[in-house]
Amino acid sequence: MFSGLSAFPLTPMNEHGLDEAAFVRLIERLVAAKVDSIGVLGSTGNYAYLTMAERARIVRLAVEHADRVPVIAGIGALRTRDVRALVDDAQVAGVAGVLLAPMSYQKLLPDEVFGLYETVTGALSVPLCVYDNPGTTQFVFSDELHGHIARLPNVASIKIPGVPEVPAEAEARVARLRSQIPAHVTLGVSGDAFAARGLNAGCEAWYSVIGGVFPATALAITRAAEAGDVLEATRLSDRLEPLWRLFGEHGGSLRVVAAAAELLGLIEAPCLPLPLKALGGEGRRQLAKLIDELELT
Repeated sequence: MFSGLSAFPLTPMNEHGLDEAAFVRLIERLVAAKVDSIGVLGSTGNYAYLTMAERARIVRLAVEHADRVPVIAGIGALRTRDVRALVDDAQVAGVAGVLLAPMSYQKLLPDEVFGLYETVTGALSVPLCVYDNPGTTQFVFSDELHGHIARLPNVASIKIPGVPEVPAEAEARVARLRSQIPAHVTLGVSGDAFAARGLNAGCEAWYSVIGGVFPATALAITRAAEAGDVLEATRLSDRLEPLWRLFGEHGGSLRVVAAAAELLGLIEAPCLPLPLKALGGEGRRQLAKLIDELELT
């Protein structure tokens, strides 16, 4: 489950509530594409903006419509009490695994983060992926802390935020982290512009934003890397450089993929919780052109 392409779909919503029909369409699109797993309620799924009841509902819908594709559910919250409640909801719904980021308002200390994972993993009956995302959590994991957490029960993967651009440096980064963790724990790269480099450097999984809206495009890169075709995986990623630039120019990937899903007719606008807004204006026109020119699917 924690290998190959894990596609992270949006959670379409507006100020009136969830767009459940659109969410189901996104899940069914991923199932049809034959992604390796589906990651709901990650950062792309806007988990931090949802109520506990809304999150439980999204997890149930995902499991109900994912067919035989494993569902990984985000369980991050500010309080350990709420994380444990989300664990219970996810396990009752039948998820195959969970994803946990150390959310905070007050900046967390390393021993507090370890305590969070120690408490949560002790209550799990499914495997857990550690979500290392300093861009949203403002917490930076050390390799040593990753190593301590990776030895807790039920920890099965670590989602890292990217790798260096130079291939040799990327391989060294992955090797350093791998030397700290048990052999059964996989490494997965996120930050889509880094995905090919991470997979080529030895990461087993790609936790993918574009996989949630362009699964065929993301699968092509993943399968090339899995086959050991470094040049092809790199070529397929490099041709998406205009898309990666849009991510960088507009505060990350969320606003761009939300606009892409709207342009494809998969979801209705507006689809993000205010004050967030999908990409508009000239950036949206550039995106529409890229979808056609790059044949993103």
